[in-house]
Amino acid sequence: MNRKMLAQACKTLHLAHVMNHYESVPFESRTDFLLAILQSEIQGRESSKMKRLMKRAGFPQLKTFEGYNFEEITFPNHCTEQSLRELNFLKHKENILMLGKVGTGKTHLAIALGVEACRQGLDVRFYRVSELVAKLQERHASGTLTRFQKELMKCDLLILDEVGFVPFHQTGAELLFHVISECYEQRSLIVTSNLEFGQWNSVFGDTRLTKALVDRLVHHAHILSFTGESYRLRHALSSINS
Repeated sequence: MNRKMLAQACKTLHLAHVMNHYESVPFESRTDFLLAILQSEIQGRESSKMKRLMKRAGFPQLKTFEGYNFEEITFPNHCTEQSLRELNFLKHKENILMLGKVGTGKTHLAIALGVEACRQGLDVRFYRVSELVAKLQERHASGTLTRFQKELMKCDLLILDEVGFVPFHQTGAELLFHVISECYEQRSLIVTSNLEFGQWNSVFGDTRLTKALVDRLVHHAHILSFTGESYRLRHALSSINS
């Protein structure tokens, strides 16, 4: 009976984790016991929030900084490996632009930064750009674009991966431009691309739109240059030669 009453009390107070821990908590005093129980509730809530944020972010796979090689990344002034790891750019609503050849670790680093942001309790969204543009066009056609845009703009960090792999039609390019414009100085963007900015016109198709888009991205941005060779190619070659 007492256990049922305790479970009901926890439910009323929205203490979702107390029942899982109260029997195993070591203590020497009532104060110690209460503190340990409350700490377990806090930790449980933080863990649940982290899981929700990670799921909502939509990462294609989980990547971390562990074992990541920063040596072949050229950092600009006022941006270092340490400041990047600490997500200083998010505090100032700055952008991170990652440019380099296919397979050089841009997406890995973008996801690792997104995962760290989730760990710090921030709201993240990850999209391959072609998939985001397709979704924007679909929502535009169905009349639900405004609602989707409002949801998108609730995030603290928007990651746009693989700009340059697929060219866009005019409507798609304009819809993406609107998203980037709405983020300007309001939230941070991480953008990865295998193209130099001078080649982006081949993706967006409109010179004026491309220039305006790049202007918004570059302002308040740190541009990282990935100068190495493809990790996947090196791994494939080493497998052949071994």
